[in-house]
Amino acid sequence: MAATGFMARLRRSCTLDGRSLAAFRMAIGTLVTADALLRTRDVGLMFAADGMFPAQLLRAWFADPCAWSLAACSDASWWGPFMLAAEAAAGLMLAAGCATRWASIAAWVAAVSVLRRTAPATNAGDGWLACLLFWSMFLPLGGVWSWDARSAGRAGPVRSTATVGLVLQIAVVYLAAGISKWNACWLSGDAVRFVMSVHDHGTAWGERFVMLTDGWHRPVAWSVLALELGGPLVLLAGTGPGTRLCLVFLFAMFHVATCLLMTVGLFGPIGLASWLAIVPGEAWDRLGLPGPPAADAHAPTADRESPWARATCLAAGGLAALSLLHDVTPWRHHPLPRPLASLVNLACMHQEWGMFGEVERQEQWAYARAELADGAVVDLLRDGRPLETERPAGGYTTLPHHRWHKLFWVLPRPRFRMFAPAIAAALARHWNDHHPAHRRVRVLELRAARLGRTAADDTLHDVLLAAWPPRSEGGRGGFDRLIDAAP
Repeated sequence: MAATGFMARLRRSCTLDGRSLAAFRMAIGTLVTADALLRTRDVGLMFAADGMFPAQLLRAWFADPCAWSLAACSDASWWGPFMLAAEAAAGLMLAAGCATRWASIAAWVAAVSVLRRTAPATNAGDGWLACLLFWSMFLPLGGVWSWDARSAGRAGPVRSTATVGLVLQIAVVYLAAGISKWNACWLSGDAVRFVMSVHDHGTAWGERFVMLTDGWHRPVAWSVLALELGGPLVLLAGTGPGTRLCLVFLFAMFHVATCLLMTVGLFGPIGLASWLAIVPGEAWDRLGLPGPPAADAHAPTADRESPWARATCLAAGGLAALSLLHDVTPWRHHPLPRPLASLVNLACMHQEWGMFGEVERQEQWAYARAELADGAVVDLLRDGRPLETERPAGGYTTLPHHRWHKLFWVLPRPRFRMFAPAIAAALARHWNDHHPAHRRVRVLELRAARLGRTAADDTLHDVLLAAWPPRSEGGRGGFDRLIDAAP
């Protein structure tokens, strides 16, 4: 009897209103388009054959042909912009609900291709977006408020294997993050202070927040833990519409705060979009928006789910569970068996499950020390402003945007170091292409620095990641020596 009651609650929690799915569709389509437009700022640096991430280097880094990306199929200069245009077009069609099923497939393919083409600069939000788009391919997103449904639409409750996958996807993201935070740093409350630094993942507003809540960091950290651990359980318990709406509101406020206080890119907006799918139908009724006829208002309908779609969703859910199990258990210290890893890559079901779980007491930053032809020494990562080698004012917030933040945050790690020479060369080339001869780069050093991880250790660790021109055994580049020898 208890098992029957549990399954009934789970079915209720995975029953989604057609209007909520439509709102989710419009939001997620808009975000796909916004992602493509924002990436155009770096198309010459991140998508070019001689840019930060050469396709051949990326293939070696993935070391798996199943980690596919259409954006890496060609080195032509027009291919990167074309892929971004395709992503933007697919997002617009999805938002409008025009050929919704095909638009969702195109959006998933384009988004996965683009995020893998720029993998070192990809954050947790990008992976989450790809997974949400995967489930979108099997959902009736165009049933109402869409171009497809302009003559007749169905806005009733929907329950299918895909709705189960979407709800579990949303719930487990937070649950896994909460479990990873169950450690001394978060339980003491110190993690909030550390992560809000501009030399970690905080914004200027984040640092002000820490100052204003000085002495209250423990309740803030505990509130985050309670929300991430308890919220998903409440969602999956199949609670009534009032409780469900309160849950949507709490997580919406959580993501608004994330957008203001942290530099995590589109993660906040993606989280907001995901919770639109959870909004109960009663909320739309109160707003006076069209709903299903009274006769079938409470009867969940299937979206004529084919056996193929059901089998695909079940397989994808299994791969996501496998990826989760690997990342949150001691198994993470060993690689997945190659066939399993390839299947996870094929469906793009890998995510950063333990977001901000291990937060260390440290301040770190990156800078690109460039000597120009006129003798000036500047920082190329900060648009050529005077060089600061220790705690640059504004920290990571002074980099162009969050993708640069993510890239230079992970670049010192051994797994990402292989990209450092290409990044240094691309930075120098890009600067020289946009400046006159007397302001061109002669020598560039890409460096990462951090302070010690304990209160008693204030040692500064400054590491050379790469140099341009590439250094010889004597420590200087051939081009540099030629310049010095010139009369």
